[in-house]
Amino acid sequence: MKLSRRNLLALIGGGALAGCAVGPAYVRPSTPMSASYKSLEGWSPAAPADALDRGPWWTLFGDPTLDGLIARVNVSNQTLIAAEAAYRQARALVAEQRAALFPVVSLDGGATRTGGRGSTIDSAGATVSRGSSTTYRVNLGATWEPDVWGRIRRTIEAARAEAQASEADLAAARLSAQGELAADYFLLRESDAEIALVETTVAAYQRNAQITENRYQAGIVARSDSLQAQTQLANAQADLEGLRRQRATFEHAIAVLVGEAPGNFTLAPAAWTTKVPEIPPGLPSTLLQRRPDIAAAERRVAAANAQIGVAQAAYFPDLTLSGAYGSTASQVDKLFSASNLVWSLGLAAAETLFDAGARRARVRGAKAAYDQTVAQYRQTVLTALQDVEDQLTAAQVLARQNELRRQASVAADQAEQIMLNQYNAGRVSYLDVVIAQTSALSARRALAQAAADRQTTAVALIQALGGGWSTPR
Repeated sequence: MKLSRRNLLALIGGGALAGCAVGPAYVRPSTPMSASYKSLEGWSPAAPADALDRGPWWTLFGDPTLDGLIARVNVSNQTLIAAEAAYRQARALVAEQRAALFPVVSLDGGATRTGGRGSTIDSAGATVSRGSSTTYRVNLGATWEPDVWGRIRRTIEAARAEAQASEADLAAARLSAQGELAADYFLLRESDAEIALVETTVAAYQRNAQITENRYQAGIVARSDSLQAQTQLANAQADLEGLRRQRATFEHAIAVLVGEAPGNFTLAPAAWTTKVPEIPPGLPSTLLQRRPDIAAAERRVAAANAQIGVAQAAYFPDLTLSGAYGSTASQVDKLFSASNLVWSLGLAAAETLFDAGARRARVRGAKAAYDQTVAQYRQTVLTALQDVEDQLTAAQVLARQNELRRQASVAADQAEQIMLNQYNAGRVSYLDVVIAQTSALSARRALAQAAADRQTTAVALIQALGGGWSTPR
């Protein structure tokens, strides 16, 4: 039975449509997810939810300056720009792989001029003079590799999963940059608060040093009192310089995060909003599934699974369908004459008979790569669980610690005033005053640091949960 062109096309097309993609079907790996968190009661069992809207979590802190800086990070941060470009590159690769499902069509043409001198003998024995001649040609060709075994589809599946992982990487980079900026901003404001405290203290120490020197000159107190006052003043001034350096470091870090040269960026001192968002009870653990690093790890498992199918497809023959339609003539006006038109249609198959186990090794390698991504995915989930537990514990401890720091600061301020009064009355030495004042300053600074710790821990908890605890309505 002869196989016509139409039947041949139908056979190949039907085989491509009926072909199944070899390789294992993807199933999301199980993870060691806990039903509740030890550090917070009322959490519900987790389910994949990385598509949930994260919302503008930074607005929970109620600081308009922070809101403006975060907006600049989202637009100008160079790390985010690079991550976005990587995501676009991954999407372009998906489009490139998808194009392999369709035929490649080409068109070519040309003209050739030939000639010579003298004569030649034709096939009939007659003498023919050599002259010049022109040949014109045009050809339309197409080749198509039917995806009978699903190799191309598995490749597209892997590329699509990698693109989704790249999208999650972009979200992770954005969340990281936002969190880093928020932490740096709160630490800068804490530096402002400490600078104000120490500046006030330095002014008081300067007055004390002058008074003590005057009293020494009058013979009322010993020289040691004056020297202790000067030592205390110099140490406080040194601390002030260290705080200014620390503030400059945070300011430079913020400048880089918003995409500006540190020399061109200034963030003026301002009132510090020490608000710490409350953690609502009964947070669903689905929030953890929004973490972009978890989503990226899971998508890379899917990509590795698809690569197993790509490797297994090499066991089957490659089929290629080709066709051409063209014409050759000595005159342009006869190029498309029916008598000069020719066509061709072909089917080719290629199968590797012996490769010394190379394909088997590639399949084993693909399966090993899959096992590796599964382990990395589960480790990412475990690390996420640890992050949440750590930050929940820290938030609770720091809340209690902040209240204790406040009580200590109030008591230290009272002790300082009592010691000053007793010194002025001549009942204690100046060393007792120095100790009380140093303790009071340390308590004030510790209280400011505790407030900053609470805010930065809240930021870390938000990042651990994948971007806040708001859920879509």
